[in-house]
Amino acid sequence: MTTAPYGAWKSPITADLIASVAIGLGQIVLDRDDVYWSELRPTEGGRSVIVRRTMDGAINDVTPPGFNARTRVHEYGGGAFTVSDGAVYFSNFADQRVYRQDHARAPRPITPEGSWRYADGVVDRARNRLVCVREDHTPTDREAINAVVGVDLDGRIAPIVLVSGNDFYSSPRLNADGSKLAWLAWNHPNMPWDGCELWVATIDGGGAVRDTARIAGGDSESMFQPEWAADGSLYFVSDRSGWWNLYRWRGRAAEPLCEMAAEFGVPQWNFAMSTFAVAGDTIVCAYTQRGRWRLATLNPATKALAVIEVPYTDFSMIRAAGDHVVCHAASPMEAAALVRIDLATRDVEVLRRSISIAIEPADLSPPEPIEFSTSYDTTAHALYYAPRNRGWCGPPDERPPLLVVSHGGPTAATSSALNLRIQYWTSRGIAVLDVNYRGSTGYGRAYRERLNGQWGIVDVDDCVNGARYLVKGGVVDGNRLAIRGSSAGGYTTLCALTFHDLFGAGASYYGIGDLEALARDTHKFESRYEERLIGPYPARADVYRARSPVHFTDKLSCPVIFFQGLDDRVVPPNQAEAMVAALRAKRLPVAYVAFAGEGHGFRRAENIKRSLEAELYFYSRIFGVTLADVVAGVSIDNLD
Repeated sequence: MTTAPYGAWKSPITADLIASVAIGLGQIVLDRDDVYWSELRPTEGGRSVIVRRTMDGAINDVTPPGFNARTRVHEYGGGAFTVSDGAVYFSNFADQRVYRQDHARAPRPITPEGSWRYADGVVDRARNRLVCVREDHTPTDREAINAVVGVDLDGRIAPIVLVSGNDFYSSPRLNADGSKLAWLAWNHPNMPWDGCELWVATIDGGGAVRDTARIAGGDSESMFQPEWAADGSLYFVSDRSGWWNLYRWRGRAAEPLCEMAAEFGVPQWNFAMSTFAVAGDTIVCAYTQRGRWRLATLNPATKALAVIEVPYTDFSMIRAAGDHVVCHAASPMEAAALVRIDLATRDVEVLRRSISIAIEPADLSPPEPIEFSTSYDTTAHALYYAPRNRGWCGPPDERPPLLVVSHGGPTAATSSALNLRIQYWTSRGIAVLDVNYRGSTGYGRAYRERLNGQWGIVDVDDCVNGARYLVKGGVVDGNRLAIRGSSAGGYTTLCALTFHDLFGAGASYYGIGDLEALARDTHKFESRYEERLIGPYPARADVYRARSPVHFTDKLSCPVIFFQGLDDRVVPPNQAEAMVAALRAKRLPVAYVAFAGEGHGFRRAENIKRSLEAELYFYSRIFGVTLADVVAGVSIDNLD
């Protein structure tokens, strides 16, 4: 072991490795014996590629170069493709048209040119159409119009509107014989995790929707993932009990299937998310308790839940066919992989890994779940990662610096799955605290709603108090504390740096500095999100100003680095640029790294590498650490 100051260790987990060998595993679709999924490939300019694995194990790309299977509905997308009898239907990012690709043939568009976007489709074979969500950006004098539409699979007939009138739709799902359609709908100012409705309708002989009925949901009940079973039962997740639990509807009142203090659902930020699947007369489901996910089977008849013992602690995108389940699975020591699990034998077959090389376990830091006291006499949650590297250790009289991570959303959660971007820091001798502040999911509706009216306060308190907890315990160096976050996490970061005097540096990735500017200039999906988190605007403009860091740079006294995509439609570049200008005027050390062609989140390998190295370099200059690695520097204004 080589003894060296914390932060100065040489790490095998480089920015090059993270940017070049890691792929993002996305949506999963099963079509007979074939498994399809999407891959985000940073080395191909952030292109999303549909991939197929046949029963004999052959893996091939489906979408050819020049096509990017990604939809911009809600800006966050998801549900960009579906498959039926080998024919693939996908949204192409460049023009947002739906394309049909039959086996080895070239893709051809089946929707007209225009300002329309499509997502979350299911094939209606009886009527030769795709039933999906459409977002119409044709109007220029008002916000986009969302609806459920039917798209002719041959592209000969213009899309027809099937369901409309609500602000938002998701999850249109047909029953086995195509006679009934279920979907979710909600309206401003709700987000789907605040309150939404589950509707069911009959499809008549002409393909029109009639006899619509709301069977569950409302302004204070969140619904998630309706799925039909072969016997006509409709399964879904609801948080009417205070927890996202599973329910079944069979034409009468919905009945709970497994009431427990656990979450069987997740916030619907993307389309086509799934935490359970119907496999014959069994449900395969994932649920989380206190930050740890488990996979289980649920017998709808007996309501017995049985855990499937596999070596993973994080599951998503659950799909089932026959006696197998296919999903994404990960653990603290294994990054996300696409796996197939035999429900009879519990055998696990890895179909695709998100990381193509093996990393020595001794270089990885496992997360330690912690709880700590915070404001209003409550408790918050986090995952703590201690510095770890098999070849290096810190001086016995030194404590490591700490990097606090504030996740985005803010309605989201951190994960125990192996994350190389966290290990990038811990393997260099920097401790990480990944905070599930109040407002995070996975701990029930009450914990989630503690952020209502308190955004910019309790989330910030939890990040600050989590760091203080570790300092008080002698675990980390209180003089070398930094905080970072992206999007809403960037807002929490900027608030922590502005309204508290604890951190010595920070990094904001496309974070929010001005809440009023965000309320006036963002996309439809989140345009009223702040009403629950802060208050109605402009009626409570005073609160928006009081919680906007851009107006209080006089309170800010530490260096900050900003990262921003210039094509970001969710948090536009003017947010970062206003903060940077204010810090420059105050002559505080500040750096600004902008990326042309990037949106809300960086997808290109070169930009992923650049942002990681620039952030590391920035901290090294601020905290006076001599790095073991040679990294590209960044211009830091006002740093003497």
